[in-house]
Amino acid sequence: RYLLEQDFPGMRIGPEPTTDSFIAVMYGDSEGSIPGNALVVDPKKPFRKLSRFGNAFLNRFMCSQLPNQVLKSISIIDSPGILSGEKQRISRGYDFCQVLQWFAERVDRIILLFDAHKLDISDEFSEAIKSFRGQDDKIRVVLNKADQVDTQQLMRVYGALMWSLGKVINTPEVLRVYIGSFWAHPLQNTENRRLFEAEAQDLFRDIQSLPQKAAVRKLNDLIKRARLAKVHAYIISHLKKEMPSVFGRENKKKELINRLPEIYTQLQREYHISAGDFPEVKKMQELLETCDFTKFHSLKPKLIEAVDNMLANKIASLMSMIRQEESNMPTEMVHGGAFDGTMAGPFGHGYGEGAKEGADEDEWVVAKDKPAYDEIFYTLSPINGKISGISAKKEMVTSKLPNSVLGKIWKLSDCDGDGMLDDEEFALAKHLIKIKLDGYELPGTLPSHLVPPSHRKPLQTAE
Repeated sequence: RYLLEQDFPGMRIGPEPTTDSFIAVMYGDSEGSIPGNALVVDPKKPFRKLSRFGNAFLNRFMCSQLPNQVLKSISIIDSPGILSGEKQRISRGYDFCQVLQWFAERVDRIILLFDAHKLDISDEFSEAIKSFRGQDDKIRVVLNKADQVDTQQLMRVYGALMWSLGKVINTPEVLRVYIGSFWAHPLQNTENRRLFEAEAQDLFRDIQSLPQKAAVRKLNDLIKRARLAKVHAYIISHLKKEMPSVFGRENKKKELINRLPEIYTQLQREYHISAGDFPEVKKMQELLETCDFTKFHSLKPKLIEAVDNMLANKIASLMSMIRQEESNMPTEMVHGGAFDGTMAGPFGHGYGEGAKEGADEDEWVVAKDKPAYDEIFYTLSPINGKISGISAKKEMVTSKLPNSVLGKIWKLSDCDGDGMLDDEEFALAKHLIKIKLDGYELPGTLPSHLVPPSHRKPLQTAE
């Protein structure tokens, strides 16, 4: 709702548990909704495989279509609210985690939304997060309603969230958490406004980059599937080879299922496969229980060779083709909705701050502090209105900034490149030091509004 800046069919927001359906929010010429059963038989939509989850799920699945600019670039799957406490014991009627896993394998980004007031990770939420295993690079965490607590409480809430997540998501890296208030209401606590703006900007940048990298991600997914298929072929053919031709099939089948971890180790050594490419032992054992091993196929070396050839040669040429195509096409970005409010104009992130301060003013922005800088300048014994690099260095190092930063400031300030600074160039150097000390980044090249007036080239008028 926050990203689209408009309601969509089937949406309901409330403090009590509300949404109990999976809603695919997609672009359409007119506003409307399509129920789950009709959706999975539509050949133009990518949901046909969801029919295997049955009617109980399809009655809780729908597609909302609306003519929104944001949805031209991305589609959003809005999942049901996670249950906690007593409600968890009531079955949903379908395998919730299996559905989440199906979507997780196909989407480009998974956003886990936490409320600053309800940080407990329920059993169902824990199971849901575990179903995203193998998709860790897609997960982003949003701590919402952070304006409803003060700075001290926010620090404690953030720490508690990271601790809770660490127990559920078993990765050595810390997940990226975006802190903010993602709704169009006045902030209750404004002391962290700048933090919220910076975090929202980072999250928007992350979402906006999705269409641009979609082709590379699909290729990455293809490589992943090819490797898994190859390993699967080795496992299945090994089980087929071990089966007796006539007697004792059932006993042998049970023995092979129990010995699956050993078979994994054997195949790892024999075919030089990484342990990370094998499917989860427990899940594989469950699936094999219902299979008839005698109907499995033997290994086909030609097919394995074809997959190896694809991974070694074809993928590289595909990758270069994608890169070439991307460089020739205009950069795809998500537009519309909340994204447009943070791009341009005086309310864009960072507008009028740091090196951008004074960009839309006629007067040189450094001029207001120049009298104070001039006092320092004249204590440095200027000769012919300029101070040497040695004199400037003595003053500049008092900022305690590293030499690499001061070197960049010197390069930006010495506008005429004569190795000395006049009073305006010195004032500019002091202004850039102040920008850096305030926590802002230095510009790569000196913006036109920061160029000292005496060093500006006069505008040539056409005769």
